[in-house]
Amino acid sequence: MGAPNVTPYYFKATENFNPNDITICTLVTHDRFPVLARLVKNYKGQLSAPTGDPQLGPVSAAIHINDDEQRDSIVEDLHLIYETEPLVRRYLDVHLIIDKHDRQFNLWRNVAKLFARTEYVMMLDVDFHICTNFRESIRQNSKAMELLQSGTAALVVPAFEFNKQSDGLDYATFPNTKKDLLELVTTDQIDMFHKKWQPGHMDTNYTQWYTSSKPYRTKSYQHSYEPYIIYKKEGTPWCDERFIGYGANKAACLFEIYISGVEYWVLPNDFLIHQTHYYPEDTRARERRYNRQLYEVFREEVCLRYNRKFKANEVWDGPRAANARKECSKLRGFRSAAANLG
Repeated sequence: MGAPNVTPYYFKATENFNPNDITICTLVTHDRFPVLARLVKNYKGQLSAPTGDPQLGPVSAAIHINDDEQRDSIVEDLHLIYETEPLVRRYLDVHLIIDKHDRQFNLWRNVAKLFARTEYVMMLDVDFHICTNFRESIRQNSKAMELLQSGTAALVVPAFEFNKQSDGLDYATFPNTKKDLLELVTTDQIDMFHKKWQPGHMDTNYTQWYTSSKPYRTKSYQHSYEPYIIYKKEGTPWCDERFIGYGANKAACLFEIYISGVEYWVLPNDFLIHQTHYYPEDTRARERRYNRQLYEVFREEVCLRYNRKFKANEVWDGPRAANARKECSKLRGFRSAAANLG
């Protein structure tokens, strides 16, 4: 694809962030600029005394703009957000990417993560509304903090969407407590995100989440699982940038994180809700076919790579390699191929 034209900190937030905080890492295109501003202003924190001003959380956004005749006007729109939104200026780091290669989602995720200024990051799509103050929930939960600090666990924030797409247009009507959310679940107004594609989120185990009061580890895993996670920035894998376009890009990133030895634990009281928007379905279908084939090869490659790494470090039979042993054994021919490496 060629070297991308990346300008780190094209805009740098004026706040000095606590290194132990959690940075939301997201990727944005021109049509999602208003949603980005909303995300920044809604990333809940504590009120800072004595002014009562909201102390929000940091956001690191990789913003892609196509290098075409509309480039300059789109850059002007980006500047307008910074000029008119004081909270955006305070809490948003913008890393600008201008090139002719659209939908390099994993590259953009890596840029947002690389330049995050805190020890912990959250991989989040910009279209999700943050309904609860998960930063405070984690700080007040000793188990969640222990898991996050270990570097061997990622915290899952369950994702939901309205069954009737028109109900998901106005974020101001979304519930902001688990109790209110469960009322909508009971009346069949809301359900797990992408219910029609259950492999994407079913391993979160929503039935258990409805009644849980403490973090729980996901009991199952399959390679299409793509939850929204909070995890340690350093020492965790990057997203593979060979995935261009829709389909499997995020799943591949989360697959390697899981194979590296990171367990997924679900937060019991926090959640996200998807804000309805249009999807280019024709483009998505074509790109998904290509990435599905790439993902099959990628999983074999990751399994063999980590098998060799864990064996070289003499931890293949230990707990850190448990995810790799279990998941990679599902691949046809893995055991014989791994034995040949040995």
